[in-house]
Amino acid sequence: MEKLTKQEEEVMLLIWKLESCTVKQVLELIPEPKPPYTTLASTINNLKRKGYLNAEQKGVTYIFTPNIRQSEYKKEFMTSFVGDYFKNSFREMVSFFAKEQKITPEELKDIIREIEK
Repeated sequence: MEKLTKQEEEVMLLIWKLESCTVKQVLELIPEPKPPYTTLASTINNLKRKGYLNAEQKGVTYIFTPNIRQSEYKKEFMTSFVGDYFKNSFREMVSFFAKEQKITPEELKDIIREIEK
């Protein structure tokens, strides 16, 4: 799975939310300042080229649908992230966030309970 740029990822999050959409529908969800239509269309075409989207032509309009589930992307992204920054150790990652006080002891207990299930 090819990595996404920040801009591509932000657009994919909107497309996952919409499930099926046109460029115009995505543009309507983007907060101000909105990118030009052509810039967004180019980003969406890059997502299609990378295999993240399917496109179906209806008249002069294209309808885009995700080709990859958000959960699938999240799993791949997190695995790559942990590999790149935490030596493939989820333990190292959790420890890092605990030391940085980005996760509370209660949240850690919840994670442990979830793992034990």
